[in-house]
Amino acid sequence: MHITQLNRECLLHLFSFLDKDSRKNLARTCPQLQDVFEDPTLWPLLHFRSLTELKKDNFLLSPALRSLSICWHSSRVQVCSIEDWLKSALQRSICSRHESLVSDFLLQVCDRCPNLASVTLSGCGHVTDDCLVRLLRSCPRLRALRLENCARVTNRTLTAVAAHGRALQTLHVDFCRNVSAAGLRRLRAACPRLTLRAEHSAAMIPDQLPRGLRSPGAALRKQLLR
Repeated sequence: MHITQLNRECLLHLFSFLDKDSRKNLARTCPQLQDVFEDPTLWPLLHFRSLTELKKDNFLLSPALRSLSICWHSSRVQVCSIEDWLKSALQRSICSRHESLVSDFLLQVCDRCPNLASVTLSGCGHVTDDCLVRLLRSCPRLRALRLENCARVTNRTLTAVAAHGRALQTLHVDFCRNVSAAGLRRLRAACPRLTLRAEHSAAMIPDQLPRGLRSPGAALRKQLLR
C-alpha cells in the first residue's frame, strides 16, 4: 500500500509525528502530501529553538495556531541584552543580522493567528513593548504570555496587559530588567486574578542612559520605568 492511498485523517496523523523539516521534505514528494502539509489543522503548535528557524518555509501560520514558543539559548543572547549605547561596533554588527527577526515574525502572527492562546518568548532581547502591545490587541483569546530575558520589555507591556489582556490568566516576566516593582504592583491591583510571576525582574538594574546621551524624552522613559 502506498502512502498516498491513506485517507486524509491518517495522513494528518502521520504528519503529526514529524518535525517541521521532515514534514516539509515529505510534502515535496507529491502534490497530495503538499496539500496535507498546508492543512491548518496540522499546525496548532509551533516551537522554535533558534532565530534562523523563523526564516524557513517549513511551517504554516494560520488561525489554527494555539501555542507558540520561541526559545533562543545562545551566547549571542548576552550580546543582544547589552544596552545599545554600550555595544561595540562588532556587537552592533552581530545584532543587526537578527534584531528584527522576532518582531517581524510576531507581526505576521498578529495578522494570521487571532486564536493564539499561549506565547512563550525566551532570550528574545530585541522584542519591544510595541510588538507585544500589538500581539495583545490582535489575539484576544491569549491566556498565557511567558517572557524570559527580554531586555527591552518595560512597564508599557504591563499596562497593555491590564488594558487588552482580558482573557489572560498567566503572565511571566522573568529576568526582564526594565520591569519595575511599581509596575508589577499596579498590574496586580488592576488584575487581581492574573497569575503573575516576575522572577528577579524588579531586582535587576534597569537601562540608564549616560548623562551625555540623555534627551528630553529620557525623562518620560524614566517615568515609564518607575
